[in-house]
Amino acid sequence: MKIIIIGSVAAGTSVAAKARRNTEEAEIVVYDQGKDISYSVCGIPYQIGGEVETIEQLTPRNVAWFKKRYEVDIFTEHRVTRVDHDNKTLEITDLATGETKKDHYDVLVLATGASPVTPPPFDQNEYDNVFQVRNIQDNRDISAFLSLNQPKRALVVGSGFIGLELTEQLVHKGLEVTLVEMQNQVMPPMDADMAFRVEEQLEANGVHLLLGDTVKSIEGEGTAKRVVTSKGESLEADVVFLSVGVRPNTELAKQIGVEIGATGAVKVNKKMQTNVPDVYAVGDVAESFSVITGNPIYRPLGSTANKMGRIAGDVITGGNLEHRGVLGTGIFRIFDWHVGQTGLTEKEAVKEGFDFEVLYNIKPAHAEYLGGKEMTIKALADKKDGRILGAQVIGKGGVDKRVDVIATAITFGAKAEDLFHLDLAYAPPFATTKDPVLYTGMALDNALHGNPLITPEKLIEKSNEEKSLQIIDTRSKKDFEKSHVEGAVHIPLGELRQRADELDKSRPTVTYCNKGVTGNAAQNVLLNLGFTEVYNLSGGNKNYQSYIKMLNK
Repeated sequence: MKIIIIGSVAAGTSVAAKARRNTEEAEIVVYDQGKDISYSVCGIPYQIGGEVETIEQLTPRNVAWFKKRYEVDIFTEHRVTRVDHDNKTLEITDLATGETKKDHYDVLVLATGASPVTPPPFDQNEYDNVFQVRNIQDNRDISAFLSLNQPKRALVVGSGFIGLELTEQLVHKGLEVTLVEMQNQVMPPMDADMAFRVEEQLEANGVHLLLGDTVKSIEGEGTAKRVVTSKGESLEADVVFLSVGVRPNTELAKQIGVEIGATGAVKVNKKMQTNVPDVYAVGDVAESFSVITGNPIYRPLGSTANKMGRIAGDVITGGNLEHRGVLGTGIFRIFDWHVGQTGLTEKEAVKEGFDFEVLYNIKPAHAEYLGGKEMTIKALADKKDGRILGAQVIGKGGVDKRVDVIATAITFGAKAEDLFHLDLAYAPPFATTKDPVLYTGMALDNALHGNPLITPEKLIEKSNEEKSLQIIDTRSKKDFEKSHVEGAVHIPLGELRQRADELDKSRPTVTYCNKGVTGNAAQNVLLNLGFTEVYNLSGGNKNYQSYIKMLNK
């Protein structure tokens, strides 16, 4: 059996390695049009910024190493230009010499990856100071340009993972950075209220944010010296980085009738097989599916690519591995903040038709007396069965731990109550006695069983709809005078039992404190006193004020 793999980054090399581990009988050949194999795309921003000392650290394996280790032939700078699946042959061009050749296969694996999107007007001309970050050659070109030209002003277009990581690194290098994003928030996949916290950190670190805007025109011949945005902003730039997303490289797949899925990537089954016999697709060219909904999704990440490659390599050589889907789990660092997400966001849950509860949990990542810093968790649970649907987490430490725990819980179908019962590691340097994950589960479970929560957005809507709404601020007088929810009356928790007669038990009521805990205690008091409809403002006044600030930005 001869296996040919097109593409030699995370997915392609994983196919080859797993196939070889399963059998010594197969001939395995890999073609890639690039110069490098098995490199870390996600590490490139950190090499540009200097946290990774050399480019070689991102390319630990070369063709010779792979040949010696796995007896796999990898041909770099070889572009597959045509596939004839009826005869199972390929046409390949050697990019170094211009020569063409043919090869044949028994099994073909498409690991052709994805290409960065070039938005207008950058797609109309070539500019020597405009770059994209997709491969190691991009890294070399960018590093050479920065070293030679010593730019002072950078423009980053797009605020996904790469765009934000680049922004951070460029600021660390001392550049003035402007970030332009077409959507009205950074990190568009996140919920706007959580992304707003990221925006505040960007601005606090000197980044000039232009949201809901795009580049309309470019001034300069051969070099982009100035851009003008759709909103009329005129920006001088010494270097420009485009980071507006990627598109799967499906051209070869389409040549041979491979079905393209709803996401625009190659449609595969759980064994990474396409609709065409003996043709597989893995990595950024292939779509995945959601663990939660089962619907196809496209999440081009190196971690997913490695899994897909391993599964295909196993199946091709007689194994029974299957892809189990993804949650779209991701994390990034923006200055000293860490931002993670897993499962569905609120806007995704709405789109999917779920009826769900939302919790904002603001707690220190570990004991405050040992320097524990505040983290915010926004978590969702299905009202129908209590199942955890997703979470977004922002903080200065411990975010990865909480995201990974919740991702694991979602994967195994955990309910809100299950989170509370997890036996998580505790010691003051690492956690609190009631870990943020445990509290998230407890509070969501309470909300699902008689202690409903209300988000700032829903509170504003309810205030506009129901003029009889009672809003109770349970904090100190000092805190109340500093800031409070519009329309709230001040009754501290310690006085609530004695002053409950001042309130109407039949009217809908909202209690709140600074972050949510005392508000929940007040909610319990009123419910026990016979109030019929009492909500606790999730995340308290702190979360509410952040939401108001976002609305007024």
